[in-house]
Amino acid sequence: MKIGNLSIKTPIFLAPMAGVTDYPFRVLCKEQGAGIVYSEFVSAHGIIRENSKTLQMIEFSDFERPIGIQIFGDTPEVMSKAAKQLNAKFSPDIIDINYGCPVPKITKKGAGSAALRDLCLMDDITASVVESVPNTPVTVKMRAGWNSSSIVIPEAGQRLEKIGVKAIALHPRTTKEGYSGSANWQLIKDLKKSVSIPIIGNGDIKTPNDVTSMFKHTGCDAVMIGRAALGNPWFFKEAVAIYEGGDIPSPPTISIRIDGCKNHFANMIKWHGEKTATNLMRKHFGWYLRGFEGASSYRQSLVSASNRDEMFSILNSIV
Repeated sequence: MKIGNLSIKTPIFLAPMAGVTDYPFRVLCKEQGAGIVYSEFVSAHGIIRENSKTLQMIEFSDFERPIGIQIFGDTPEVMSKAAKQLNAKFSPDIIDINYGCPVPKITKKGAGSAALRDLCLMDDITASVVESVPNTPVTVKMRAGWNSSSIVIPEAGQRLEKIGVKAIALHPRTTKEGYSGSANWQLIKDLKKSVSIPIIGNGDIKTPNDVTSMFKHTGCDAVMIGRAALGNPWFFKEAVAIYEGGDIPSPPTISIRIDGCKNHFANMIKWHGEKTATNLMRKHFGWYLRGFEGASSYRQSLVSASNRDEMFSILNSIV
């Protein structure tokens, strides 16, 4: 598939996830075969102010290419300026606009999925970004609407295509639904039928076989993996094998999972520093350590551990 002039070898992508898709995690998923990886969503205001933490969230290596950097903001002026600065400083393969975040602290500021309540504002923000980076594909990740009585698919998709967006990732829940209920894959199919640009399906992918099911059910051009990859970057290797019709790898053993977790932790320390890494890894431990005897006890020990040496000691004791 192609997004603008960008050729994508494997149409199975890592979704942008706040607090998760930092450099160490993106590299793990890329190693396992993710076709595109995306950054955490980054504040346009933070980019303009050149906030050091914001800029670190954007930094990436050539190994990660093609990579998308996702930005959010509440006005066309801020988003335009941020996109231009981001493009000049980092040269990402894709700039993605977040119209999907349902978190109140974001939507109360008019950003994220709040734009779905005002499609004219969505148009203005999108056009400002597209015009500011004419040589970089601009994509959008969005939800189906603000609530069940204001579904904006496929109208919003047609408006975005007309403005110049090169692909749309749709999570077919509303803002008010959050992550409750079921993702309505029919809306992905409806959007795909209504536009000519690539459509990326997202939502309720729990197993590698679900990837194939989404392709078949919706006709989408790519599938974006979110929560299924948490503690399980190997998801991509299996999903890609199924998609390509190759030999399906065995699920990772407990030993492989623990080694992967330790590697992730070591890279987190290099990237974030020990204090931040030990705090951030606590949630990752909860995701890596699942589904085997004694996992709950190990998770509790890791979450309450006070430093990295204690954490590594616990991990080394598992296998």
